[in-house]
Amino acid sequence: MPLRSLRILLSLACLMASAVASAAEPVAQVRVAFDRNGVVSTRAEGMADLATGRKVTADDPVRVASISKLVTSIGVMRLVEAGQLDLDADVSTYLGWPLRHPRHPDTSITLRLLLSHRSSLTDAAGYYATPLGQPLKTILDDPKAWDDAHAPGTHFRYTNLNFPLVAMAMENVTGERFDLLMRRLVLEPLKLDACFNWESCDAATATRAVVLYRDRAPVRDENRSGKPACAVVVEDGADCDLARWKAGENGALFSPQGGLRISANGLAKIGRLLLGGGEVDGVRLLSSASVDAMVAPQWSFDGGNGVTHEEDTGGGQNQAFFCRYGLAVQTLATPTTGCGDDPFDDGVARVGHSGDAYGLRSGLWIDRKAGTGVVYFATDAGGSRGGAHSAFSLVEEALAAGTAR
Repeated sequence: MPLRSLRILLSLACLMASAVASAAEPVAQVRVAFDRNGVVSTRAEGMADLATGRKVTADDPVRVASISKLVTSIGVMRLVEAGQLDLDADVSTYLGWPLRHPRHPDTSITLRLLLSHRSSLTDAAGYYATPLGQPLKTILDDPKAWDDAHAPGTHFRYTNLNFPLVAMAMENVTGERFDLLMRRLVLEPLKLDACFNWESCDAATATRAVVLYRDRAPVRDENRSGKPACAVVVEDGADCDLARWKAGENGALFSPQGGLRISANGLAKIGRLLLGGGEVDGVRLLSSASVDAMVAPQWSFDGGNGVTHEEDTGGGQNQAFFCRYGLAVQTLATPTTGCGDDPFDDGVARVGHSGDAYGLRSGLWIDRKAGTGVVYFATDAGGSRGGAHSAFSLVEEALAAGTAR
């Protein structure tokens, strides 16, 4: 082969290798470290929107996936403190109809079991695509919605469906739509420019959204002209008139399990609230006892008492991802054989929550003893390789340690 041709081929090979390496990098990465008093360091790299070339910042709202569950739990605890909900009452009382495992009709299912993923429900029958005007209750008639092998309270199985049911209980006792209720209970008192599924955010906030990608293709939140025309699921051909909403009918509409749009700086304030025992910047939102109740593990892995990964996004790990879980709060660094729940690789039992959806990986973790914490997210990170020392991905390990670049 002529030398010139060989050089051209080598150059093309180098360009292809470079393109592959570039595509493997997240589109955006943000990391915010904080303590009880405020933010101590911020790192933001990459693009919030590839099409416009808009760079990401720590103030841009992003769909943080399952960290939403932790924030929903804060709302629940506010209603518990107000005497409107009871963690250990039969949740059927709040739903207005009996929630029962078909094989265990005499066993009550409580908010505590729903929040800690021990309800015996599964996601196999679906949940999030239930449209406006349709009752979520019909999903529970499908046998696939239930874990046939385990009674409520006996097994951990990470299930998103638990949280729409929690939202329905919250709506029924207050008469308020979930997204507006969470705004009143949590977001407005903390002065957070955030919302569940965009409807209660303003147009200017929506235009700053971090676009979510898979393989550089946008999959969520291209909001360049403002809020989406419809923030909830509707049937084909149906209108999006939220006047049709009914309290307690469909708790999946505003995605309590994963639909919170909030900035990294906003999540840092949530972390500081937990570090402060329910108080942040002079605002007392929860009692310290309620925070203690949230973070205390309701379930700990003993080698066989639970499914240790999220079934619709996880699996394939050699180590367990979930090993301790409270009221929508994970505890890391579990000293049990087979547990890989320590992305920081330092043995510290941090508490918080992870997120994984639509190519995004996220985390909110606090060290209550040291009074420190970190928030991070990366977009288009779904293809990140497995971690070097945990069941978390390599990009999550790097963001946890502060070595991502």
